[in-house]
Amino acid sequence: MTGRERVMAALNFKNPDKVPIDFNAHRSSGIAVPAYKRLREYLGLPPSPLYVYDLIQQLAIVEQDVLDIFDVDTFQLGCDFDKQSGYWKDWQMEDGTPCKVPACVDLRRTSEGSFIYSSTGRITGRQPKGCNYFEQVYWPLADDFEKEDFSDYESLANEVMWLHVPSPPMPVNYKSSEGAKELRELAAKTRGGTDRAIYGIFGGNLVETGQFVFRMDNFLCELIANPKRVHTFLDALTGRHMANLKAYLDAVGDYIDVIGFGDDMGSQNGPQFSPELYMEFFYPREKQMWSYIHEHFPQIKICLHCCGGVRPLMPLLADAGLDAINPVQFTCKDMALGDIKKELYGKLSLWGGGCDTRSMLPHGKPGEITPHVKANLEILNEGGGFIFQQVHNILADVPPENIVEMFRAARDFT
Repeated sequence: MTGRERVMAALNFKNPDKVPIDFNAHRSSGIAVPAYKRLREYLGLPPSPLYVYDLIQQLAIVEQDVLDIFDVDTFQLGCDFDKQSGYWKDWQMEDGTPCKVPACVDLRRTSEGSFIYSSTGRITGRQPKGCNYFEQVYWPLADDFEKEDFSDYESLANEVMWLHVPSPPMPVNYKSSEGAKELRELAAKTRGGTDRAIYGIFGGNLVETGQFVFRMDNFLCELIANPKRVHTFLDALTGRHMANLKAYLDAVGDYIDVIGFGDDMGSQNGPQFSPELYMEFFYPREKQMWSYIHEHFPQIKICLHCCGGVRPLMPLLADAGLDAINPVQFTCKDMALGDIKKELYGKLSLWGGGCDTRSMLPHGKPGEITPHVKANLEILNEGGGFIFQQVHNILADVPPENIVEMFRAARDFT
């Protein structure tokens, strides 16, 4: 089987010839720049220019030679933008390591750290000295409890770090005819140049966008205290998402295998809100987006990145039209892999759960990773419905030997 055939078989609950492996197909299956640099050195590969394609999370583009070594079955649309020199500018990591970052981001460094600025000159994100990522520092409506008209959503989004800082495929504006043409040509070229499954990141965040704009504590309170206001906001947001979704799929729908959405709804101890609140606020809007995809592009599978202990929400997500969920954070409450596999088999594929990134991957001793991965795969891989991935991104402190052992254990699994 090719990588594409392997992934699609698994997502259709058929047994592939071997475990499908994802690495860097989306922005929660990647690797932090320091760990990637050490990994390349450990593998004896030549130095990389280190393209920091996700500036906020400080994720590196994983290049073809590494994907080949680990026999990876997926590829993220837009991660060959490292070939487009005009999209990048020179920068330095906190430790002085030279790298490339998106040229369109207003990024400045001072004695106190690095800062991201919006187009209006507002600081929207900061990376304190010694920190491995950027953090949001401004929420447009954090102190506004009266606003009811969200027709100015675009201006609000422009002041939110998570919404105005681009990631691939950037900086293409696929809503313009010229940008759509450029993105379509990129997608067609990518499709013709790989037999890996192509993952196109869309976003479509509802919960997180509310938290980015109102601030997390305010938004969760508003679900109960001011539901009408939240519905008004989500209606405006969903209208924008639908327009963008149609434009995006018009450009790339014939060339991608999986479309990626994102919305963290969980915590270590369960969902951030009840299933009833999910059904009221988010289910109908996700169903609207996902139904459009299934109706107009039935060959595309839909994957949602949704961290935390979200097991009570998983059947509802499947009913809304979701095909796969990531990252299957099995160290959270009620997220036992065997129970989830049994409950959701045939309804929802599990994209992740292959290796614990909180304890095992960063701190495991040589020889401990393999039995850990094998035990998880014995539960998850049977009958398809599973794509291997570690639980979220490989962070900066993970030893390269542990990364190699993890991927080899997955590839050697029978």
